[in-house]
Amino acid sequence: MAKLSAGILMFRRSGASIELFLVHPGGPFWANKDEGAWSIPKGIYDDREDPLDAAKREFAEEVGFAPVGAFFDLGAFRQASGKVIRAWALQGDIDPARLKSNSFHLEWPPRSGVMQEFPEVDRAGWFSIDAAKKKILKGQVPIVLALSKMLAID
Repeated sequence: MAKLSAGILMFRRSGASIELFLVHPGGPFWANKDEGAWSIPKGIYDDREDPLDAAKREFAEEVGFAPVGAFFDLGAFRQASGKVIRAWALQGDIDPARLKSNSFHLEWPPRSGVMQEFPEVDRAGWFSIDAAKKKILKGQVPIVLALSKMLAID
């Protein structure tokens, strides 16, 4: 059975354009990666949990803000790994400088026996749709395209 993940793609209007809120994964593997490394705030859930509730929980855990408002279902998106991401859009505006992410423990360096703590998300930012398509993980580009279609943006 495929892993299930749920997330929220927050967007805001900035004049005549749209900006998307993306997060950068924390930890040593992602430290020096930028283009093709960003993501929507999301996380794993199981089939006993409501996917939108999971998306809201994961957003709050990764960003430090409880998402509120009208959620628009963007659909389900299968990743190359087989994982399926259920995504919702939410119009909102939060300050990336106030990011407060949960953390995880990892043996680092590998096979050193030393456990270190890293933030799940180390930074966040607002990006134009074109910039977001370059920054976001390749498998999540269809989520950006689904939002563009929903908002009737070419």
